[in-house]
Amino acid sequence: MLKNLCQRMFARSLWVYHANSGGCNGCDIEVLNVLTPYYDVERFGIKLVGSPRHADVMLCQGPALRTTSKALRRAYEAMPSPKLVFAIGSCACGGGLWYDTYNVIGPIEKIIPVNYFIPGCPPQPEAIIYGAAVALGLVDKKVAPVQFKQYELPIPRYHPKDLRQADDMVIYEKTEHV
Repeated sequence: MLKNLCQRMFARSLWVYHANSGGCNGCDIEVLNVLTPYYDVERFGIKLVGSPRHADVMLCQGPALRTTSKALRRAYEAMPSPKLVFAIGSCACGGGLWYDTYNVIGPIEKIIPVNYFIPGCPPQPEAIIYGAAVALGLVDKKVAPVQFKQYELPIPRYHPKDLRQADDMVIYEKTEHV
């Protein structure tokens, strides 16, 4: 449902607002690297804007701090609807290194609703571009197939008397130290 909404609402371009709530600036450097001509995300219609009032997407880096939570919430509320929020980096996704410090509330989603998570410390520019392309519907989400297998042991566990095979070859035998 979110994919169809994003394709309809943001079919032409994404104007992004860059918000750091107090991280180490590693993710900021990678986001700004994505916006340079080397990676050229403007070919996808992604453009950096200076005000949340002009933005369709908020790129959040850093953990949710007590000191910046109100400002982050105000910036989110200033964005016009429909809006998307990307949590970029380990700190924004789960609190990162500082998840248990006194001033950290936790991940960004404790303050504002998050639509897409891009993990990494810091995430590579290719991962950030891929996350934006998934949001725009330019590529399908790639997920590895999950296969569950339960292994059967050929012999019962926890019964030393059953650990002998048919030809009486000892698999397990208790030895005493001399």
